[in-house]
Amino acid sequence: MAKKKVCCSFDYEHDRIYYNLLEAWNENDDIDFSINDCTPSEIQSESVSKIKQVLSTKIGQANYMIAIVGKHSNDKHPDSEEIGYRNWQAYEIAKNYEKGNGLVVVKLDSSYEVPDEAYGIGAEWVYSFNLEDILNALSKLAK
Repeated sequence: MAKKKVCCSFDYEHDRIYYNLLEAWNENDDIDFSINDCTPSEIQSESVSKIKQVLSTKIGQANYMIAIVGKHSNDKHPDSEEIGYRNWQAYEIAKNYEKGNGLVVVKLDSSYEVPDEAYGIGAEWVYSFNLEDILNALSKLAK
């Protein structure tokens, strides 16, 4: 059985430890997903249009997105006007929906604000960062 292709959206500056844990889980052959980083910080460019192009390609190569929602996930980005969204995570979630991919929203704390783009689009919500809950949410979205 082929692994689920998952793009991960998260705040690189503050929440990359959670992405690193997803990557570690990804190394286990018994876990049913293959993870890909969708953060602009990993793209070697200052150009918003170039970052959008690369993100769109990465998201298009996936079937699902895990959006890790941390304390700063809904902060306004200085380039928000050029991005066309409040921040990069909002852009990634909107682009993921546009591509028809499933979305799992993982809130690291119940008090953290989620980008508006995650609401009303059939996302599965997880309220703790643990493998079992994330895998269960992904399986509910299975295409």
